[in-house]
Amino acid sequence: MNGLAARLAARPGYRWWVIAMLWGVCFFNYADRQAISAVFPALREEFGFTNTEIGAIGSAFGYVYGIGALFAGYVADRVARRHLILGGCLFWSAVTVATAWCQKTWHFVSVRALEGLGETFYFPASMSLASDYHGPATRSRAFSLHQSGVYVGTIAGSWLGGWFAEHLGWRAGFYVFGFGGMILATVLYACLHEPRRGGDAAAAVVAPTGPAPAAPGFRTAVLDVLRVPTAWCLLAVFVGANFVATVFLTWTPTFLAEKFGFRLAAAGLSGALFIHLASALAVAPAGCVADWWARRRPGGRLYAQAAGLLAGAGWLVGIGSITNVGWLLTAMAAFGVCKGFYDAGIFASLYDVVPARSRATAAGLMNTVGWGLGSLGALLAGWYADHGPLGSPMANMSRFITGTSALYLGGGLLLAAAAAVLVPRDRAARSE
Repeated sequence: MNGLAARLAARPGYRWWVIAMLWGVCFFNYADRQAISAVFPALREEFGFTNTEIGAIGSAFGYVYGIGALFAGYVADRVARRHLILGGCLFWSAVTVATAWCQKTWHFVSVRALEGLGETFYFPASMSLASDYHGPATRSRAFSLHQSGVYVGTIAGSWLGGWFAEHLGWRAGFYVFGFGGMILATVLYACLHEPRRGGDAAAAVVAPTGPAPAAPGFRTAVLDVLRVPTAWCLLAVFVGANFVATVFLTWTPTFLAEKFGFRLAAAGLSGALFIHLASALAVAPAGCVADWWARRRPGGRLYAQAAGLLAGAGWLVGIGSITNVGWLLTAMAAFGVCKGFYDAGIFASLYDVVPARSRATAAGLMNTVGWGLGSLGALLAGWYADHGPLGSPMANMSRFITGTSALYLGGGLLLAAAAAVLVPRDRAARSE
């Protein structure tokens, strides 16, 4: 155990410093993965990639990220999570630098797959570690503050990736983000303390009173999740939400550049800013609302998520059908607020109903299912843009975006039903 980290962990308020440190790693996690989308127009101009090839590059990350997440969660329930978090950051940052050396489609697909392999360990390990510092009373707030790093990193990756591409060449952004992540991970190795597993409050992790609970076997850990009906609903909705998210993460800069005539840097900035800044501003209040609602109703966190999805469905229709730029950006911002309400409870809702001993495995399974299937969104959107029945690729893309509203609508209804019927039963069964 690192001596400085142990001394820091004994200080009041350290559990919130943990969230701040994880926020920094999360920032690079998303900036690194998002920078590629901002330069797709430049890559298409330099290498002649088709929309289908761009979709394949965009999806490669998600396939490996999703497939590896279940294994990553199982590992994170057994080894020191700080090593997975910071070692993973060093690895994926190196891969980000290597992206600048790519020239062919298979090069980009390969580095995106390796990026997914490195990043797949982050969320299972970080959410498990954070949950040992924050119990049910503060978990939604802590997780939602951490989630804001997702949005800020996405904005930075999109904007700076496009800005560098426009002014210094598309490779420059990958050098900046890659080396920046390596420096941060090296510094945080001295500061991040590995807590006692299964803790729900700061006292339990700083001054543990007994041995940590034994880690379950792989089959037991997976069954800890799959035997919970609410978890099945959360997994199904996460697939739909990620399907929509990968469409926007991959295609928004191209959509704005080709349909509305944005310059490359402006497309990268606007595509991320109006959705993800709105989400970043909404996610912390959403976490407070979810914590407040959860104290009053067993399914309170799911109700907050359902409200975000149901409202977001209408704004998705608007994004796909609006032709005025001002109204489009308004719809994107409103959708971002709704997305923030859903995202604030992704893992906090899951941890309400699964055993503490399998938290990392639960997060890994969530990412395996959600990203493994949800990543089809980027590929299918590109294929539909090339082969849809309308007169242009962006007209087809617009119709595709409108159609994704059905996933938000269905997911919101499913979560509302689960909150009312399943969560009280599953929490009672867990207590027994």
